[in-house]
Amino acid sequence: MMHKQNNETILYSYWRSSCSWRVRIALNFKEVSYEIRPIDIVKGNGEQHSDEFSQINPMKKVPALHIDNLTLIESMNILEYLEETRPNPRLMPTDPVKRARAREICEVIVSGIQPLQNVSLLKHIEDKRKREWPKYWITRGFTAVEKLLSSSAGKYCVGDEITLADCCLVPQIYNARRFNVNLEPFPTILKVDHHLENHPKYKSGDHCRKLPTVTAVARSEFSLKFRYKSPPIN
Repeated sequence: MMHKQNNETILYSYWRSSCSWRVRIALNFKEVSYEIRPIDIVKGNGEQHSDEFSQINPMKKVPALHIDNLTLIESMNILEYLEETRPNPRLMPTDPVKRARAREICEVIVSGIQPLQNVSLLKHIEDKRKREWPKYWITRGFTAVEKLLSSSAGKYCVGDEITLADCCLVPQIYNARRFNVNLEPFPTILKVDHHLENHPKYKSGDHCRKLPTVTAVARSEFSLKFRYKSPPIN
């Protein structure tokens, strides 16, 4: 089922949210034009808890994507919808085994790592453990990801084509650096990261997003992670 692009695609996003970031990567990769509606998840009690936003996403989290006259929540659900409705360029392999490998890498990151170091959970961790807690869980999760990649990776997470797994890996690597995780034990993750950094499509000015920062700089998704000082925190 194909959909024509329209001017009503709106991404409710926080600029440092890794869940939002993976969706932005996919939207940019598929060349979908969209408007960002920033939701500040750290200011005050968090704008995601407002009555207005809870009507958009009852879970009171980012991202939410309004597209094709419907509103979708949960990043993996959004990514799968984009892949199913806009299959070119594709972000999932055609081979069913490779598709399964991509999905399991996504699940390890999305379900097994990221939720254990996001903003809402860290608020409930005592201050003296706020650094060690995410560092432990990211290291534990990356140990699994490294093992999976050792049998699936080529240039990227699954072979030599970018998949949804790469969309999920990029923000998580940035989070690992934020919490000073030692990445030396994960050479395959670093190899994939290096190839993603140098992918010409993501170094192109055609695939960029605007950040609601004081300078409002628009930069490439992948090259941004090495130039911007503040990594994603959700």
